[in-house]
Amino acid sequence: MLKEIQSTGQKDTRSGFGDGIVEVARKNPNIVALTADLAGSLKLNQFIKEFPDRFVQVGIAEANMIGIAAGLTIGGKIPYTTTFANFSTGRVYDQIRQSVAYSGKNVKICASHAGLTLGEDGATHQILEDIGLMKMLPGMTVIVPCDYNQTKAATITIADHEGPVYLRFGRPSWPIFTSATEPFKIGKAQKFSDGTDVSIFACGHMVWKAIEAGKVLEEKGIKVEVINIHTIKPLDTAAVIASLKKTKCAVTVEEHNIIGGLGDAIAHAAAAEFPVPIEMVGTKDTFGESGTPTQLLTKYGLDTPNILEAVEKVMARKNQ
Repeated sequence: MLKEIQSTGQKDTRSGFGDGIVEVARKNPNIVALTADLAGSLKLNQFIKEFPDRFVQVGIAEANMIGIAAGLTIGGKIPYTTTFANFSTGRVYDQIRQSVAYSGKNVKICASHAGLTLGEDGATHQILEDIGLMKMLPGMTVIVPCDYNQTKAATITIADHEGPVYLRFGRPSWPIFTSATEPFKIGKAQKFSDGTDVSIFACGHMVWKAIEAGKVLEEKGIKVEVINIHTIKPLDTAAVIASLKKTKCAVTVEEHNIIGGLGDAIAHAAAAEFPVPIEMVGTKDTFGESGTPTQLLTKYGLDTPNILEAVEKVMARKNQ
């Protein structure tokens, strides 16, 4: 039952990354960290303290950072590049495509301050297209964990994954609701509840919003299946289709443009194997703006009431 899932506190997911990279670096001497003038924002201070000879500050030169990281892999290093999601992807897409993805380099592109919840820095620093950009690259694994614990676990796990990875996380303090001891499995969806009326697929910060909506639905007697799609690529297609075959309809929820993101991935899988009505909660082909994270999620329709509205709509379509 979703009512049993409770927050054990709040912490930003970027701190999960910062703690995770230190933990994995203590075990693996090949881990190196690079940043483009944002060591503090990416929570790298402890890493720098413990491993100063394994840290590279490239300054405000993101394209150069990607090139250096690609080169480091040739010598057996496992580089984690760090900056804001906008600068991790949009600013350096050509370098990622040519030097990392095309070459299959073992670079971990770790991106903080993703989505609307970057907040007051506004549209020029927010990015709502990055999941789409990265999942279109052949061979790129795309991971969007939901809270501090899962971000830490994902940061540790990707060190053992051979090949390029895009790890997306955020800035604001956010509820912690997953177990600190649960291992992270790339490409394996995480189910929070079983249901037969509607499937809700969510990623990142929006998983908590989906759980909140699910609790309301359960109180109304609606049997909802809430599934955390923390790995957008490779998608756990088997889990998605199994859920759709039970519920016959779905809502997708993401802090990203509905064009190119999680919703597109779910719709693609459904269209190929088991077509059902789908409603998508996310930004609607728009840039963001300045505001607090809460204000922006509300304005752009990414809050719990919006999920409930989408569920009502999709269930009505299913029953037509």
